[in-house]
Amino acid sequence: MELLCPAGNIASLKAALNAGADAVYLGLKDDTNARSFAGLNFSPLQLAQATKLAHGQGRKVFLTLNTFPKPGQEHRWYQAVDLAAQLEMDALIVADLSLLDYAHQHYPHLTLHLSVQASATNLGALSFYKEAFNIERAVLPRVLSIKQVRDLAKVSPVELEVFAFGSLCIMAEGRCHLSSYVTGQSPNTGGSCSPANHVRWQDDGNDKLTRLNDVLIDKADISQQLGYPVVCKGRYIAEYDHDAKYLLESPTSLNTLSLLPQLAQAGIKSLKIEGRQRSPAYVSQVTQVWRSAIDTYFANPESFCEQPQWAQVLAKVSEGQITTLGAYERQWQ
Repeated sequence: MELLCPAGNIASLKAALNAGADAVYLGLKDDTNARSFAGLNFSPLQLAQATKLAHGQGRKVFLTLNTFPKPGQEHRWYQAVDLAAQLEMDALIVADLSLLDYAHQHYPHLTLHLSVQASATNLGALSFYKEAFNIERAVLPRVLSIKQVRDLAKVSPVELEVFAFGSLCIMAEGRCHLSSYVTGQSPNTGGSCSPANHVRWQDDGNDKLTRLNDVLIDKADISQQLGYPVVCKGRYIAEYDHDAKYLLESPTSLNTLSLLPQLAQAGIKSLKIEGRQRSPAYVSQVTQVWRSAIDTYFANPESFCEQPQWAQVLAKVSEGQITTLGAYERQWQ
C-alpha cells in the first residue's frame, strides 16, 4: 500500500520524502493544476530537480494536471504532458478527456492516473477510461461509503487510490462553482479555490471580518484562529435566525486511520494525503503519522489498533481541529 503525499514546493517535497512518503504529487506553477496559488508549485526546472530528488531516493513523483484546458489554450496543457514525459515522471494525474487522449496517443508508455476531478464512481466509468486511455489507476471521489469502496475494489479493472487524510469540502468532485460565483475565477479551469488576491481580512473592533471579493463570509473574535477562507466554510445568518452558523460545511478534516485495515484488506493501492497548499511542517507531521500507521498494520495486521498519539497529532493540523470519516461512514443509504 502506497503512501502518497502532497508537495506544494521543494521544501514540502523534502519533508514528505524525509518523513517516509512512497510517492509525492505536485503541480506546475500555472493554471494546469487546481492549486495555482502564488508562491506554490514548481517551475519546469524545479520539476526536474524534484523528479531527480525523488528518484534518487527510490520514490515516485506524479504530476497533477487536474484542471480543464481553456479553449484556444490547450497547448499549455499539452506542453505539460510533454514535459512530464521528457522528465520520465512516474505518472500523470489527469481528468480531462482531451488530455488523456493526447497523453495516451503521444506517450503510450507514460502512466496515467485518473484524477478525482473526473469523478469516476462505478465499474462502467472505470472500464471506459481503462479501455479508451489505458489508465493504470483511478482516484476515487470522497462521496463513497466504505462498503461502496470495498465493492468497487472487487471488480475494478485498475488500481484504486483513496483520500486518507485532509480537508473536506462540499463540492461535487471535480466541479466547484461557489468560488467561481464569488470571484469570477473558476477553480476548474483557472487553478485555485478562493484565489488569494480576492481574500480580505479586516479588523472591526474586537472582531475580524473575512471577505472574499468583498463578500462577507465570516466574522470571528479577533483572538480566534481562522482557516483559509472559502465560501462553503463561511458562517452565515439564515432568514429568521440571529446567529451566524456554518450553514453549508464546518471546517473539518477527513481522517481514515481507523479504516486502515479495511482499506488494506480491500486492496486499495494508494492512500492519498490532501494538502499541497499546506506547510512543510504539516506535510512532515501527517506523513510521519501515516508512515507509522501503515508500517504498524503490515507488521502485524491482526493486532492493529489506532494509537492515541496519532490522532492527537492529526487533530492539531486538522481544520477546526476536528476530524471525521466523512462519507466513508454514512449510514443513511
